[in-house]
Amino acid sequence: MKLVYFLVALLALASSLAFAYDPSPLQDFCVAINDTKNGVFVNGKFCKDPKLAKAEDFFYPGLGPGNTSNPLGSKVTPVTVNELLGLNTLGISLARIDFAPKGLNPPHTHPRGTEILVVIEGTLYVGFVSSNQDNNRLFTKLLNKGDVFVFPIGLIHFQQNVGYGNAVAIAGLSSQNPGVITIANAVFGSKPPISPEVLTKAFQVDKNVIDYLQKQFWYNNS
Repeated sequence: MKLVYFLVALLALASSLAFAYDPSPLQDFCVAINDTKNGVFVNGKFCKDPKLAKAEDFFYPGLGPGNTSNPLGSKVTPVTVNELLGLNTLGISLARIDFAPKGLNPPHTHPRGTEILVVIEGTLYVGFVSSNQDNNRLFTKLLNKGDVFVFPIGLIHFQQNVGYGNAVAIAGLSSQNPGVITIANAVFGSKPPISPEVLTKAFQVDKNVIDYLQKQFWYNNS
């Protein structure tokens, strides 16, 4: 019976570890610093002495419009722990996404965070694709000003401005550093390149197609 209790406890512990992302803080705040001599390393960042924290550590100035004059017609302005040091250990971040008319935030994933999006201005066509286990179903919606949509953690998703004017959205993310993997950039723009033999077989296309795609300039809008 003790063995059963031990196994149950072990499984519970493993389950809790497997589904934990950003750990909960055990103090009021842990402002990140780049001082490796005097700081304490917590969740990917060194922390300053809490007694030295100041209001500026929790402040990000002017989340203004991003420059959408690029091939994608969109610009993501992130506010993660890298931009706002007071976010360290708090498990949240956000981003502003600006879209020119017909602009696209291309298919991408956030490996460490769920995203919830609210449209501030304009009309967006948004969607995500479920995993192989769910037969890669596509979920899409047309969002107008004030509408909210959620993209589950790790799933490929996108947003496109389908209006004739500019669009703006704010995204909240469930990690201080959710990360981003833009699919086209990662697959066809990796350094060094993925073997064409691998990609030719994976996408079931001619090698000339892969060669063409790998020669393109894959713009990063974030």
